Amino acid sequence: MTIGRLAEVTGVPASAIRYWERHDLLPQPERRSGQRRYPPEAAQRIVLLRKCQRAGLTLVEIRAFQEEQEARKAMLRDKIAEIEQRMVDLDHAHQLLSHALLCGEEDIVRCPKFREQMAGWRTPEPGADGSVGGP
Repeated sequence: MTIGRLAEVTGVPASAIRYWERHDLLPQPERRSGQRRYPPEAAQRIVLLRKCQRAGLTLVEIRAFQEEQEARKAMLRDKIAEIEQRMVDLDHAHQLLSHALLCGEEDIVRCPKFREQMAGWRTPEPGADGSVGGP
């Protein structure tokens, strides 16, 4: 299929497809009469690239995702730890905003219930075994 058709099928602009090719995130397509021609599996690879981006992977991490197994596993472990930390941070933000919405205190920091809630928050530290936890 042509780059225009691939862009249409995936919803990704042709400029992004060309960019990913230049940065070795997509294999170089075959050319016929100077036009790029993509196999059907190119659409699947683009869907995967988009999913990786939405999961928060950088282009460097996406490239590592496509590398050999050990490099991929190391990058994925690091990314999972990062995502877990973001989940904790988002949960705390949700608690803060939900409490603030209903709190009658002028200054939320003076609210005893909020202070108690905040005291229970922990900042996870990576453990030696790759798990997250800590004081």
